[in-house]
Amino acid sequence: MNYLFEKFKEFETKDAIVVDEITYSYGLLLEQIKIYKSILEKQIKPSSVVAILGDYSFFNIALFFALFENKNIIVPITSTISKIQDEYISESFCEYTIKTIKSDLDIQTIEQNSSHEMIKKLKKNQNSGLILFSSGSTGKPKAMIHNLDNLINSYKDKKAKSMNMLVFLMFDHIGGLNTLFNALCMGACLIIPKNRDAKNICELIQNYKIMVLPSSPTFLNLILISGENKNYDLNSLRMITYGTEAMPESLLLKLKESFPKVKFLQTFGTSETGISTTSSKSSDSLYMKIEDANQEYKIVENELWLRSKTQVLGYLNASMDSFTSDGWFKTGDLVEELEDGYLKIIGRSKEVINVGGQKVLPAEVESVILFMDEIDDCMVYSEVNVITGQTVVCDVVLHEPKENIKKIIRLFCKDKLETFKIPTKVNVVEKTNFSERFKKIRIK
Repeated sequence: MNYLFEKFKEFETKDAIVVDEITYSYGLLLEQIKIYKSILEKQIKPSSVVAILGDYSFFNIALFFALFENKNIIVPITSTISKIQDEYISESFCEYTIKTIKSDLDIQTIEQNSSHEMIKKLKKNQNSGLILFSSGSTGKPKAMIHNLDNLINSYKDKKAKSMNMLVFLMFDHIGGLNTLFNALCMGACLIIPKNRDAKNICELIQNYKIMVLPSSPTFLNLILISGENKNYDLNSLRMITYGTEAMPESLLLKLKESFPKVKFLQTFGTSETGISTTSSKSSDSLYMKIEDANQEYKIVENELWLRSKTQVLGYLNASMDSFTSDGWFKTGDLVEELEDGYLKIIGRSKEVINVGGQKVLPAEVESVILFMDEIDDCMVYSEVNVITGQTVVCDVVLHEPKENIKKIIRLFCKDKLETFKIPTKVNVVEKTNFSERFKKIRIK
C-alpha cells in the first residue's frame, strides 16, 4: 500500500473533503477508494490510460486515487465541451473514460489502436501516470505526461496539520492537484467550491474559517472589484498564495491594504516541472526565492530555466523544443534577479511587445495603469502596426463611466513610462479576457 493510504488511515476520523455542504471523513474517502478499486480491478487493466470526465467532487477524488492504486495513467478532463473532450481523449491515447454519476461509475471503452513510447515505458515499469493539457492560450494545448508515482512521492514528508484549505485551481491543473496532494498528505480538510466566483469563494472562507486561499492575480482583483471581501468575515485567512501569471505591483499593494493581516506568498510552478517551494521577500514584495530540494534553476538571457525531479517525461503531441538535451526546461518566464538570490517575474517572453525594436512588458504597463482610481482592471497586449511593427493596446474596466479615458490614461502614464510603452489605443470593456483558470489571455 502506498504511504498516502496509510496516512488516510491515520487521519481516519478527521474531515477530509467538504462539497455541497456535505462533509466526508478520511475514513469514508479510504472506503470509497477501496470500493472503486475493486470495480476497476474487474473492468480496467493496470497501466491503461483512463480519462476522468469532470471537475473536483468527493467521488472523482476517490476515483483518482483508486486509478492511481490500480497503476493506471490518469487524464483529468474538466471541460464539458464535446469537441475538447474528444481531442484530449484522442491525443492522450485513452483506452477508457469514466464519469461518476453520484457514487456510480459510468465506464466506457475506447477502441485504441496506437500508443506512445512514453506511455509504453510507464506500462513496462508498472508506474502510474498523469496526463495534463496546457491551457492552449498561445497555441494548441500540449499533452504532458508525468510519472504519477514520482510526483505523489514528493509529498511524502508533509507534516500533519489541522486546517481548512480551499481548492481553487481546477482538477486538470497542476496547481489544483498540488493543493489536493498537499491538503490530503497533511490531514487537512479540503473545501471544494460549487463555482469559482468572488461571492461563493468569500462565503466559503467565512463559513468554513478557511486559512489559506490559493488563487491568481486576476481572480484576486475580481474579488476587489466585486467588493465581496467587504460583505463577508474573512478574518480566518492567514495566507493568500498567488501564481500562474505575473502580479502587478499596484494590485499587490491594493490587496495588502484590503487584507492587512494576511501573509501573501508568491508561488511558482509549471505543468512541466511541478510546483516549486518558494518564499516571498515580504508580503508586499514581488521578489521570491525558489527553495526546493527537488528543483534547481538558472537564468539564461533573463529567462528562468528549471530542472526538477518531478518534471514530465515529455509531450505526447508536441516536440521537446522547450527542453534542453540535459533536461533544463525553458519556462518562458522573464525574471530580474537580486544579488541575494531573490527573483521577480516580470513577464512572459511570448507576450513581449516589440515597438520598432523597443521591448515592452505588458505587466509593467498594467501595474502603472492599475494605480489609477478610474481603473478597476486592465490588460495590455499588442496589435500590428504598419510603421512600428507592433503597438501597445490596453483594455480597461472602468470604476465608473468616464469621458476621454484614453487621454486621461496617456497623461497619467506620461511621467511614469517611456513614450513607446504608453498605450496608443484604449478599449473600454466590461471585463478583461481571461481563461477558466483565471489567467489573462493577451493573444488576440
